Amino acid sequence: MSSFLDTITNYAGDQLTGHVVIPPRIAQFGRWGEWVPDSVRSALEGAGAGTPWVHQARAADLVHGGHNVVVATGTGSGKSLAAWVPALSAIASAREATSLATARSRPTVLYLGPTKALGADQEDSLTKLAAAVDPRIGVATVDGDADGSTRVWARQSADIILSNPDFAHFGLLGRPELWQRLWRGLHIIVIDEFHSYRGSFASNVALVVRRLLRVARHYGADPRVVFLSATAYQPAISAQRFLGDAFGPVLAVDNDGSPAGQRDILTMVCREVPGGHDPVINEDGAVADIRRRAANTEAGELTAKLVSSGARALTFVRSRPGTERVAEVSREYLAESAPHLEGTVAAYRGGYLPEERRELEAQLRTGDLRGLATTSALELGIDISGLDAVVVTGWPGTRASFQQQIGRAGRAGTGGLAVLIGRDNPLDQYILTHPESLAQGNPEMSVFDPTNPWILPGHLCAAATEVPLTAADIDVFSLDSTEPFEELAETGLLKERPTGWYWNPSIKVNPHDMVDIRGGGTTVSIIDSESGALLGTVDESRADYSVHPGAIYLHQGVPYLVESLDGDIALVHQHREEEIRTFARDETVVDILTTEETIELPWGTWNRGEVVVQSRVVGYDIRRVKDGMFIGTVPLEMPVRRLQTSGVWMTIKDSVISNADIIAADVPGTLHATEHTMIALLPLFATCDRWDIGGLSTAVHVQTAMPTIIVHDAMAGGSGCARRGFTAGIDWLKATLDTLEACDCLHGCPRCVQSPKCGNNNEPLDKHGATTLLRHLVGYSPGN
Repeated sequence: MSSFLDTITNYAGDQLTGHVVIPPRIAQFGRWGEWVPDSVRSALEGAGAGTPWVHQARAADLVHGGHNVVVATGTGSGKSLAAWVPALSAIASAREATSLATARSRPTVLYLGPTKALGADQEDSLTKLAAAVDPRIGVATVDGDADGSTRVWARQSADIILSNPDFAHFGLLGRPELWQRLWRGLHIIVIDEFHSYRGSFASNVALVVRRLLRVARHYGADPRVVFLSATAYQPAISAQRFLGDAFGPVLAVDNDGSPAGQRDILTMVCREVPGGHDPVINEDGAVADIRRRAANTEAGELTAKLVSSGARALTFVRSRPGTERVAEVSREYLAESAPHLEGTVAAYRGGYLPEERRELEAQLRTGDLRGLATTSALELGIDISGLDAVVVTGWPGTRASFQQQIGRAGRAGTGGLAVLIGRDNPLDQYILTHPESLAQGNPEMSVFDPTNPWILPGHLCAAATEVPLTAADIDVFSLDSTEPFEELAETGLLKERPTGWYWNPSIKVNPHDMVDIRGGGTTVSIIDSESGALLGTVDESRADYSVHPGAIYLHQGVPYLVESLDGDIALVHQHREEEIRTFARDETVVDILTTEETIELPWGTWNRGEVVVQSRVVGYDIRRVKDGMFIGTVPLEMPVRRLQTSGVWMTIKDSVISNADIIAADVPGTLHATEHTMIALLPLFATCDRWDIGGLSTAVHVQTAMPTIIVHDAMAGGSGCARRGFTAGIDWLKATLDTLEACDCLHGCPRCVQSPKCGNNNEPLDKHGATTLLRHLVGYSPGN
């Protein structure tokens, strides 16, 4: 590995901003419990897992003992065996019985993974292990792609069903009477990659899992839940919030006993290019005053350099088009420097056919491919290991994701090498100037709220069709009373009867269709008016901003001009004139509905509560691509969008602003710049990115009558991000200040105060004022 480290050091030179060394970890072994049958022990020996690591043995013992467990350990630590050993042990023991009654109620296991690819990968390894235990053990993958015969066989014969939350909701719970054998024997539910669940998706899946457990109880089973997670902050608290209190406590196993070699992590800034002080529109659409090479270009060349030096490398990229670009740059570089390796780099992303992805995975394992540019599709548990180096193009959003990605290099106890290339945004720049943060501090807290009033009603309606709701379900859904059931009955969706609340059969809607598992909402189709081709889709919530009339929409690098936006259709045609880009302008008002908590501070107040966000796109700016020159503004009349959600806000005393020597004319830009950077840094403390949150700053808020900065969740009912920001408090403000002070620009740039999602096109912004203000706030705060 040292030679590859030298390769990067020699190539990047003064672009490297830090070198973090994670020391090696020695193995801690345990012992499988006496309860493990001989057939399972023999299969484990054959798979090289006869002697478990301590966390595997501990977790398996707890699951066998009837406990819900969350296993939170590193990449490549064999977490899944903590679930499969007790599961296969229970199934194998039951298989030894021959009575018809036992056959009808023998243990079953349900596995839920967030992606289809992950489930397919689990099937490959699990089928081999199960066959070694007992060839009669049936393993089936059942999802939306499964054909009718596979589903029938799974219902009648499978002992272990591998699926995803979407099929669990629509396929299993949508027709629960068809899956009675699964419910009666349900012994364990496995929730894989638990750390990846956040926001509305996590809230929805939590409610799906509670409904699964509820139906299983109805049929006489009492399954345990096993959560498999990367290293996480307070995993037991997150898992308990996910499961609720009705199904028992969740115990955490987070003492990772697997061995790990030394891990070297390098942080790298993009190279400044000649003429680098000329204004330019960067990758996120903001105008930068210092021009640097694109992170994807850096990643492509670095990948090629590693491949040409003999390394096998995996490069993570933030977007699907980005993977194609990185692979293209790598191949072009290799075509000139090492032509015999040009065909050894490829892209891997969602949208490829399953067989294409499988072929790429196989080629990477065998070494036919030396480099692969991928989205986070290869972050989750898929069996790709033993690589020499990992390149991470831009901070992936959470420490858990970062650890999963860099863990692909040097698994199974050998050393690993990783490079983080920073993009032009405040969070990446903070990490580049604080590389030690990669090895210090706790992972972010997972944020989600299963009681979200915008999400819960659909699940209650679906649950009423599965098993009628009763007062006993108050605890299942973390409610205080049956009032939500009664409210749904008042609207006519449910019918109240002496035995409970039932779905109203006169409503000609499938209640399961009322639940949006992935939280994407409805989408707008983008259609080329000249060819009739469907170019893509955009979430309805973003359509006003990205495909409004007159907008420039990019598809695979080709600009299209939006002709019209009508309902769920946006018509576009290719824009063949001078290259321009458009940036939507909006007006936003945030009203405070309720204040749930307030902390009085020397400089003002720190608050959280419920807010209502009203926003409307009022026009768009036009800029020339080659130099960022402002061409003009076009007015628009778009509808007002209303969002009720959770927020965190701070008010600042006029005397503090005066003492900081910030004049009245500079206050709006000061607050605006502070707001932008705070939003960009919140993902340090919560599992979110800045597209999950929004904000508003104003010199005088109509309700507080003071200078005010509000940061709010971008999801109806709240996602938990704002609440986590409230808890982070002064640490959040300190990180914001550090980012501003570390950025070497003069007036503000995408690396500190500019935001690609700003509805006012980053005007006004006062970086100096924001830095001065935060110095006063941090200095005034308790403990400083």
